Amino acid sequence: MASFEEGLLLGVLIGEGHFGGDGKQPQITVRMHTRHARLFQTLLSLCPGSKLYGPYDHGGRHYYQWMVRGDALREQLIPRLDALPLEDIDLHVYERYTDMKQRYGL
Repeated sequence: MASFEEGLLLGVLIGEGHFGGDGKQPQITVRMHTRHARLFQTLLSLCPGSKLYGPYDHGGRHYYQWMVRGDALREQLIPRLDALPLEDIDLHVYERYTDMKQRYGL
């Protein structure tokens, strides 16, 4: 992944990412308005194995949800994020990310 793509991915995750799980497996989720459909296509290409759900229309909101879990999370995204200076850029996001990793033994 080129530095621009790493920066784009990191920026999206800092601004919109949710680091959690379903109690059984960890996941990173980004939910945004359907007007960002092209950005979601870029995220899919940057992280093979990730999934895009939607579009959803719920309560007047129109959105997609991008999720990374399983092998795509463990083998692709986590090594990339671990190699980036997330702690130096946004401590709050870094803490949420490391909390997810601790809760799920990553």
